[in-house]
Amino acid sequence: MSLHSYEVAQNTTETPRQTEYRLFAQVTRALLECQNAETKSPVAKAIHWNRRLWLALQADCAMENNVLPDETRAGIISLSLWVDKHSRKVLRGEAKLEPLIDVNRSIMEGLSA
Repeated sequence: MSLHSYEVAQNTTETPRQTEYRLFAQVTRALLECQNAETKSPVAKAIHWNRRLWLALQADCAMENNVLPDETRAGIISLSLWVDKHSRKVLRGEAKLEPLIDVNRSIMEGLSA
């Protein structure tokens, strides 16, 4: 069975909400695994992945055809901007990784409700 067949099967059995939850779980796991990393490389990689996820959410919420309520969209965009700013601080050694993990877990709780 080809990779495409697996992707098609996954897309037909997983709702968008479940996909978002799965992505947040994978990214958050990567952040958790690199908390005690001895080098910056795994931390930078996990933070970059997390920032890409949040940037995608920000871009989606900025689209006019997004069906989420305006208040929810604004909140997600605001969180995305905070994630980007805090991520830069973490990479410079000026902030902890835990707040990024906490925000992701909060989003996951909302998605699982």
